[in-house]
Amino acid sequence: MSKKCSKLLDGYMGLIIVENVCVDFPLGSNGTTQLRIDHDRYIPKLYQLTETIHRHGACVAIQLNHAGGEAVPSRIGDLQPVSASDIPSDYEGAIPRPLEIEEIYQIADSFAKAAKRVKIAGFDAVEIHAGHSYLICQFLSPLYNKRTDEFGGSLENRTRFAKIILEIVREAVGANFPISFRFSADDFSEGGNTLEDTLKMLEYLESEIDLINVSAGVNESMHFQIDHMSLADGWRSYLARAFKQKYKKPTMTTGNIHNPLVAEEILTNGDADLIGSGRGLIADPKWPLKLLNNQNDDIRKCISCNIGCSGHRMGLNRPIRCTVNPDLINDDEYKKHKVKKHTNVVVIGAGTAGLEAACTAAEVGCQVFLFEENKYLGGLATEMSRLPEKRRIADFPEYLKKRSEKLRNLIIFAGQKASIEQIENLKPDIIVNATGAKVSLPPIKGIAELVDKKDSNIFSIKKFLDSIDDFQEIEQKRVLIAGGGSVGLDVLEYFAHRGAAVTIFDRSSEIGRDLDIVSRTFIFQLMRNYKVDVLYNTTLIEVNKESFSLLKNGNIIDEYFDYGFVCLGMESENALLTEVQDYFKQKKIEIINIGDSRLPRKILEGVQEGRDIIMTLRKLERL
Repeated sequence: MSKKCSKLLDGYMGLIIVENVCVDFPLGSNGTTQLRIDHDRYIPKLYQLTETIHRHGACVAIQLNHAGGEAVPSRIGDLQPVSASDIPSDYEGAIPRPLEIEEIYQIADSFAKAAKRVKIAGFDAVEIHAGHSYLICQFLSPLYNKRTDEFGGSLENRTRFAKIILEIVREAVGANFPISFRFSADDFSEGGNTLEDTLKMLEYLESEIDLINVSAGVNESMHFQIDHMSLADGWRSYLARAFKQKYKKPTMTTGNIHNPLVAEEILTNGDADLIGSGRGLIADPKWPLKLLNNQNDDIRKCISCNIGCSGHRMGLNRPIRCTVNPDLINDDEYKKHKVKKHTNVVVIGAGTAGLEAACTAAEVGCQVFLFEENKYLGGLATEMSRLPEKRRIADFPEYLKKRSEKLRNLIIFAGQKASIEQIENLKPDIIVNATGAKVSLPPIKGIAELVDKKDSNIFSIKKFLDSIDDFQEIEQKRVLIAGGGSVGLDVLEYFAHRGAAVTIFDRSSEIGRDLDIVSRTFIFQLMRNYKVDVLYNTTLIEVNKESFSLLKNGNIIDEYFDYGFVCLGMESENALLTEVQDYFKQKKIEIINIGDSRLPRKILEGVQEGRDIIMTLRKLERL
């Protein structure tokens, strides 16, 4: 069993559901690291897993899945994926071939054989994954199922494949072995299943289902499937309530449930019987235990950024990481170790990277001094959370702040810019530069004279966030945004939601290239819904008082606006670093540069570098 699983058990999990496993390799595979259960050879290791989990007192289930049209040809040996019909499961997906009748029954048999292995391996329950654009969903949803035989057309026909699977899985595991059924209760996509449809569909399926795991969304609406940060905690619990009321069976709900009080309210109101958490337990495997021990302030809440989890796993084929949890394997084991000798650490900048470095160093016994020029902590994360749709981000700097307040050996100088003299007086052994990034304003005509100036309607992201309360009556205002990266798209989201007429342009042939897969799906759906104008291969050549002059296809055009935004990236803020290096290096003091002051990136990388002060202490033989 992995250390990560052990951490989950220590956090008092009642039921662990192992992520979806492949029942039919290679055509059923949805990733390079997916577990398999299509052969008896996988039983021994799975049995070791269940045996270990049971020793810790938790129950464990496993989710069975066939990717269908979700399979990526390059990951399944360049084979053509299979599905209900020849409809791709997403915009950029491969065109699958429709399954023959005989193949449908063969795949159903693969589910049954896999379920039998589940029981032999010692699991307490089995879950059938029938949502999220995977194969069973491709039969259930009219978005993908265009068949004209007994497996297509009517609601009853579209449920036939799922019904066959459930019936032979039941035969394989017996009457007293729980079967959970996870599905998309609403596709949230035009032409897809609605809640009314799926409530009816379950009439054909419910006899073999013991637990109804109510999810939502398909690939086209992935931001409802893997919840976007703008969605409220527990927003989809109403779906679970509908099935609970109709079928009188236990239901599970998930969906941005990162506030424990919301989880309790869902259970108290009877919306669901179980609360499912995935990303929340990646962020903090012990949050249920902390809640039980009345340590709510110590919970490291998921901020639903979807960067290190879904973005890495699904979008980039990387191992899972987490923005707010820099060590998924060892978690806080570093706290068990203390420095061997007195060590003074000076951290310059209290953004998320600097706060993580300061807290980590203090937690292993260093005397830490933290300088922050602003009166508030959290840096850009705190500033970005001023956007209503990004308010969830504030949970992370708030957690870091509360964490720092409990450390007596961490002294914070807020609202105070560090100087060489002050740093020297503190006799540092290690200096951490974490001064973040500043807005990049390239030498384009008019930028220096007009951006962020008094009585100008042209703003950088910094000025916009500082004065966001001034943007109230913006319906039908013309908004023009230079730059199609994440910052420009944050501005777009704010104004599009509030009825402005938005145009965004970028000099490249795409926008949102730096977004995770969930945020990218969300923002493109938003742009379609609000009819945002997008200009590709368009370069800003001049900033005027009421217009931007643009170069597109060799022609110069003027685009007029009520509000203009220059969002052309960020650059490291290192005004003090060179001075610090020149003065202190000759004194043989260790100087490290982390976060955006090293290179502007995501919060994830900076927080990881903050935690890596442990490695610096070990290198200096202080730990």
